[in-house]
Amino acid sequence: MTQARTLTDRDFAKLIELVGAGRHPKRNQLLLQMTHYAGFRVGELAALRVSDVLAADGTIVDQLTLTPEQTKGDRHRVVFLPAKLRQHIADYLASHKTKQWLFQSQKTEKFTANTLQATMTAIYAKAGFTGCSSHSGRRSFLTKLASQGVSVRVLQELAGHRHLTTTQRYIDVNDDMKRSALMLI
Repeated sequence: MTQARTLTDRDFAKLIELVGAGRHPKRNQLLLQMTHYAGFRVGELAALRVSDVLAADGTIVDQLTLTPEQTKGDRHRVVFLPAKLRQHIADYLASHKTKQWLFQSQKTEKFTANTLQATMTAIYAKAGFTGCSSHSGRRSFLTKLASQGVSVRVLQELAGHRHLTTTQRYIDVNDDMKRSALMLI
């Protein structure tokens, strides 16, 4: 089985623009941004409540702790939300009347992990990005950080992986990374 395609920053900007012209643009853009900027799994996104991202004062939290029921592997996971992602979440919440679940499907109160996975794969396909799946954002997130010199051990923690070898499989090595490595000689 091949791994999901990773996206460059340029590809991701194009994807966000294309998705902005489709159905449910704000929801679908935020779904992609959550995987690309914070490394969320689709199952985690499906289980994410509005209350998970809001502080007591109504602002967006800079980190959140997912419960074992919300994660893969039945253990807590801390997810850090960069400033630009917090702004996207705030904009989304200001324009949507979500009550309990951060992401709601058109037909039901919340997405299941399987339905959300299929939805995200369809978003990529409709935008013309072949080889992409719900894991593309997560792989792109880890690959981008690795290309900027972030330790694989830190990446492991950010991804919520138990084993370093799992994290290593997520990182896509590209020609720019190889060129940068040779510049160190």
